Amino acid sequence: MAPQTPATATSDTLMSLQGITLAFGPKVIQKDISFNIKRGSIFAVMGGSGCGKSTVLKSMIGLLRPTAGHYLVDGEDYWTADPAHRQTVSRRFGVLFQSTALWSSLTVGENVALPMQMLTKMDPATVRSQVELKLGLVDMLHAIDQYPSELSGGMKKRAGLARAMALDPDILFFDEPSAGLDPITSARLDDLILNLRDGLGATIVIVSHELPSLFKIADDGIFLDAKTKTPIAHGAPSWLHDHCDEPQVHAFMHRERETESGRTD
Repeated sequence: MAPQTPATATSDTLMSLQGITLAFGPKVIQKDISFNIKRGSIFAVMGGSGCGKSTVLKSMIGLLRPTAGHYLVDGEDYWTADPAHRQTVSRRFGVLFQSTALWSSLTVGENVALPMQMLTKMDPATVRSQVELKLGLVDMLHAIDQYPSELSGGMKKRAGLARAMALDPDILFFDEPSAGLDPITSARLDDLILNLRDGLGATIVIVSHELPSLFKIADDGIFLDAKTKTPIAHGAPSWLHDHCDEPQVHAFMHRERETESGRTD
């Protein structure tokens, strides 16, 4: 069966990429990227190593301007808008980087407080209350006075997630959230992401190649191909697993099952 194609934008479309090309000088990373993200969904950007997943994410959070195409948020073009409007839209974004990017010299609480202190006029008491609330949501309140060096990998991810939620964003971006985590910790993080989506009504974009997480939490997605430098499949990971006959997608989606059963073909 052929891969699904991106649907036409509708009233429930929050973000839309239309014919996006991403490049560093003459080097094209991905081209002809088109997909829509519905409000309240968990959308996965998938593909093998080096295909440009994180580059797509960087463009969506405003760190890399595309060389062609349009990126719409609530129907307005992010990159052609004036800087003030882009800043307003960017305030709606919360980002969990793969490395978590926590400041090592700050405690967990201070890391979460930093966006509030820099970008709002909250008084110290309100900031403290919000920090405790965000850390409570990710079960990290007990670590409010600890430094990143004192945390496990899973705790760092949760602390990074609390900071991503500091300004109450309605759009969350996660870059390889399960990378480096053991299966149990990864599964707990998946549950946390689902709870945040359901409890806060946030829309989530996740970059990942971790199949268990993709099957569990993502309800839509795009698959990027490193060789053609284009998206070659669109749909929920579970749908792609069962129905997509594109060779690269099939190999990606079935690799864990084949490994577990001893197959090497």
